[in-house]
Amino acid sequence: MVRPSNWMNLPTKLISPTGKQVVFVTNNSTKSRADYRKKLEGLGIPSTVEEIFSSSYSASIYISRILQLPENKRKVYVIGETGIEQELGSENVKFIGGTDPAYRRDITPEDYKRIAAGDESLLDPEVGVVLVGLDFHFNYLKMALAYHYVKRGAVFLATNIDSTLPNSGTLFPGAGSMSAPLIMMLGQEPVALGKPSQAMMDSVEGKFKFDRSRTCMVGDRVNTDIRFGLEGKLGGTLGVLTGVSSKEEFVSGEIRPHAYLDKLSDLLDSE
Repeated sequence: MVRPSNWMNLPTKLISPTGKQVVFVTNNSTKSRADYRKKLEGLGIPSTVEEIFSSSYSASIYISRILQLPENKRKVYVIGETGIEQELGSENVKFIGGTDPAYRRDITPEDYKRIAAGDESLLDPEVGVVLVGLDFHFNYLKMALAYHYVKRGAVFLATNIDSTLPNSGTLFPGAGSMSAPLIMMLGQEPVALGKPSQAMMDSVEGKFKFDRSRTCMVGDRVNTDIRFGLEGKLGGTLGVLTGVSSKEEFVSGEIRPHAYLDKLSDLLDSE
């Protein structure tokens, strides 16, 4: 299993001729599996949609196939982007929120009153799940609605709880930053469906039927990728210094991979 960003600029001969099954596992919920396949294709990396396992897909599977929701509580309130919406749609799960422009506004004094009164024009009575992912238009209104849905009994889920997002050589708020205020308000942790959650590992194993003892997790972040592999009792974990974690973390941190490389293409030099 591998984090998709670690395959950038990697010769395809390291992937296909080995006869090994490759699964691309990502916590990025803003893109669907189809979006990721296009991205990998643009990098010259062969893949199919079925070889990609995203946190948005993992959450959609969990909602549609594992959660036992009442008939009248099967709608999902989404904090997130189109990747979540597309994957929920692929599982025929109804949802509100997400990229709907109606939620991309400031809260008003009237909103407070309507939410407090349980006005169904703001609080949909069919919502049984709140799903939180990375949302580039996160605001107070979205947060307030999510809080009240959970207080009314909705299941609290998160695509992933990454605190930060690497971009342009630095870090920005990650999906966990969307969940954090809700956790503080509710005094409740969400069920997380991305790395390092073993719910995601179980889902991947259920789909691909692999032997954990003969599987290696490749990634650049110790608290998600490497922890995912270690807690999943995979045969190996391989850290790469092309992303978030440093060599010092790989060598002497609390969570350490079995081995590490400067970049994944270094494997070619060992042939």
